[in-house]
Amino acid sequence: MTGRGIDQVLPHPAPPGLHEDYLKDARDYVRLAEERNGPIRTPVGFGELWGDALDEMERAAPDVRIINLETSVTTSEAWWPDKGIHYRMHPENAACLTAARIDCCALANNHVLDWGYPGLLETLATLRCLGIATAGLGEDQERARRPAILDVTGGRVTVFSFGDSSSGIPPVWAATEDRPGVDLLPALSPTAVRQLGERVAAVKRTGDIVVASIHWGGNWGYAVPDAQRAFARALIDEAGVDIIHGHSSHHPRGIEVHRGHLILYGCGDFLNDYEGISGHTAFRPDLTLLYLASIAPATGQLTGLRMLPMQLRQLRPHHASRQDAEWLGGVLDRQGRDLGTRTRLASDGNGALVLQWT
Repeated sequence: MTGRGIDQVLPHPAPPGLHEDYLKDARDYVRLAEERNGPIRTPVGFGELWGDALDEMERAAPDVRIINLETSVTTSEAWWPDKGIHYRMHPENAACLTAARIDCCALANNHVLDWGYPGLLETLATLRCLGIATAGLGEDQERARRPAILDVTGGRVTVFSFGDSSSGIPPVWAATEDRPGVDLLPALSPTAVRQLGERVAAVKRTGDIVVASIHWGGNWGYAVPDAQRAFARALIDEAGVDIIHGHSSHHPRGIEVHRGHLILYGCGDFLNDYEGISGHTAFRPDLTLLYLASIAPATGQLTGLRMLPMQLRQLRPHHASRQDAEWLGGVLDRQGRDLGTRTRLASDGNGALVLQWT
């Protein structure tokens, strides 16, 4: 969530005015963060925004880097009047994405149209100009449903992005034949599984790894609804999906491995401007994870998952303390027991978490 307060500390902040009941100026989110953890030297550089995570990403050297970009990238003033929160990042600040070498942005979420259809179009234009692939958002339904196709050594990674109304996406945001919008699922239903399977079959080649990036569920809470679990499993069993990349919760949720395939029910926010905001502290929204998944190209199955715990301080991720890493690992371990997974600290002593499954 690189908009709002985070946008204000970057070199080219958008106008700070907000239309919230809580605060009316995006710079107030910066002030709250400074009250919690001290002054923030501005402007924060595009690479600097990623804190300790940038070196970790370079060290891991993943084949692809996929994120849920939960903001509009625009200077539009056409704020959506029926929403209480509006995120935007100035287009010139989108260079923070190239600084982290992001390959693909999943965009079917509940903030990408916060600044109206002009904001949607500018978001797409900005990311395309930067050479970043997108999925889940388009000028019409056909383009919103197009997957991002990323070439990697020996094959491709194909990313579908879609949202569910349980995440707060307004129904009117759904793309139609003659209206821009997001790829919004009508329901987590067998019909949706069948239709998505047809879309996957139309593009999937031998050796492709297919990712379904899904924005679903509320912001807080660990419980995985039965409907989400059934839908995720059906996408793997019946629709040819290899990885479920779930998001919407502001904190990490449980992880499942179904028939060898990774299901992340909720990755949590990697970046946000909640630092200094009271409430929901039991979920520790200051703790976040960098997910490093290893996938067998021939089968799309998970061979390993390392997760690097970070703590957000001064609006940037820093290596979490061992105590915080153990706390977060304990949460994932407890939540994973009913899902057939366990989470442990890595034996190399660097604070990473590793997933175990049967």
